[in-house]
Formats: sequence, structure tokens, C-alpha cells
Amino acid sequence: MSASSRQQEILRAIRLKGTCAVSEIATSLSVSEETIRRDIKILVADGLVIKTHGKVTMPDDVKEPPFHLRMQENMDAKVLIATAVSRLIENDETVFLHPGSTTNYVARALCDHSGLVILTNSAEISRTLVSGVGNEVYMAGGLLRTDDAASVGPTAIEFIKSFRVKTAVFSIGAVTAEGLMDFRLSEKEFCQEVMKRSERVIVAVDHTKFERKGIIHIANLDEMDLLVTDQEPPAMLKAALEAAEVEYLVVS
Repeated sequence: MSASSRQQEILRAIRLKGTCAVSEIATSLSVSEETIRRDIKILVADGLVIKTHGKVTMPDDVKEPPFHLRMQENMDAKVLIATAVSRLIENDETVFLHPGSTTNYVARALCDHSGLVILTNSAEISRTLVSGVGNEVYMAGGLLRTDDAASVGPTAIEFIKSFRVKTAVFSIGAVTAEGLMDFRLSEKEFCQEVMKRSERVIVAVDHTKFERKGIIHIANLDEMDLLVTDQEPPAMLKAALEAAEVEYLVVS
């Protein structure tokens, strides 16, 4: 098992149990405690976990709200954003939709489109769009996360390598002057692979994502083409977007 895979297993165990002993994790993964300590040191440096007295836990301030609650947060703004994004997508396009509350509303807004080829690693988005007239839906395989039913891991990454994408729509954890941020290490490699294979990258977020502090750097601002949101970005972010030559669209 690679170091990255072990780190994902460590994070999964902590999310499930809250707190885990180093010895317990080492036994479950059949590796030495020293190996686990090295993995944990990386996770601590990234701000993903806290280590105290032979145990490791997850800090409260790096947790996203559960998915069903995120679907309710700022619903009106997310619907407006989703509607605007759907109008930027034409029939017969190949579209990738990233798992997220806003992209779930984008999926609903795309139900009237036809001839779309939809790529996603979200079971929720797949279920929404699979009944569309003449649309094809391809879902990445892999381990499904319990919170949002999104598939992650090497299988999902290999899946996306088979496609070229016209438009990729991301609903990211946080957008700052430093770049696009998220809360899960498993997002980074997958999102970067999608972006490499996309002609146009749209990030669809409501204004609360400007206030959050994601802990995993997913991409630089110049790796997206358009930001769609419901309020003007704060001054520092606006300046960074202009420097990166990234357009933004404010809907209301």
C-alpha cells in the first residue's frame, strides 16, 4: 500500500471513530508504528489531524458540514448559480460535474438539456441526470464516501483518463487568493486530472466559500476559466482573480 493510500485509510478511520491510537492504525494496516508515525507527521503538517500522546484525532475546524446540511445552506443562492451555469452549457457537450451541493443543483438545472455526455464521480448527480432525454451518464468507480456518495481513489482517477471534457464544473470547499482549496486529500489528484482534460473549467460556489479556510490546495486560480458566484469576491480575491486573468460572474 502506498503512503498516499495509507494516509487516506488513516483519515477514514479517524472520521469513523473520532480518535485512533497509532498502534491500532498500524495493526489494521499491517505496517510498523514508525511507518504510521511518518504518515501522520505529513497529515499533521497539512493540518488534517492532531497527534497527542500516541493518539491521533481530527481538528473540529477542518470538518465540512454533512452533505445533507450543505444542500440546505444558501439554497436560493445555489439555485441561482446553478441556473446560470446551466445556461453556459450547450446541448451535446461532454460535461464533468464534481460532487458538491452546488453541482447537485447544476445537475438538476441540466435535466432539460439533451445529448449531454455527463461524467461524474457522484452517485447523487448520476441519479439526477440518468433519466434525461438522450443524455449519457458515466460514473467513476471506486470507493464510495459515506457522506456524499462520491467515488474516490485510483479507480476513479483511471476512469477520467479515458475522456476529454468540454466543460468541467467544480463545487470546491473554499476559494481564496492562494487558490482552490478543499478538505479532503482524496480530492486533489482526481480534480487535477479532470482539469488537465477539460477545455473549460468553471468553479461554482456561493459567497460563504470565500470565508472558509480549506486545508488542501487543489489548484491555482489560473487553472480555472470562470468563477460563478452570488456576491462580489472580497478585494484580495478579486485582485488575485484579475492577476490570474480569470473571469467571474455574479448572479442575483
